[in-house]
Amino acid sequence: MAAACLALCVAGVAGLWQVTSRFLLESPATWSEALVRTALIWMCYLGLAGAFRQGTLVSIDLCHRLSRGWLRLLVEWLVLSAALALLGVMLWHGWGITQRVAAQNLAGLDISIAWGYAAVPVGAGFCIIGVVAHFLDRRSDEHGQAV
Repeated sequence: MAAACLALCVAGVAGLWQVTSRFLLESPATWSEALVRTALIWMCYLGLAGAFRQGTLVSIDLCHRLSRGWLRLLVEWLVLSAALALLGVMLWHGWGITQRVAAQNLAGLDISIAWGYAAVPVGAGFCIIGVVAHFLDRRSDEHGQAV
């Protein structure tokens, strides 16, 4: 989450510079828009991992609240399986696209565009860790009560 917050700060500062250079200095920065976009992508994928870890993203509240015993465990396993399947696809295809675009440069920053695309497999990897950790951490439910 700290890295996601840092990415948000980078995007904010670069966005402020973009507006300042365009409207106050009347000489738009060529790099700021690409940096804002890349930082926001990283922020989203890294923040997504935090949401998975806390169990705030994938939520089937009604089914979870109404179920008890083995049925509740079944719902939790189904949610875990669906999340891992989706994240596995993101990791696999994210890695593939990152490799395919490695030779292209990001306009304005003159770095490989793979740095932007790498947020998908890296974020998916952290999300996998987060969703498994949330599933294994059965100390409390959403209201802080023991389960």
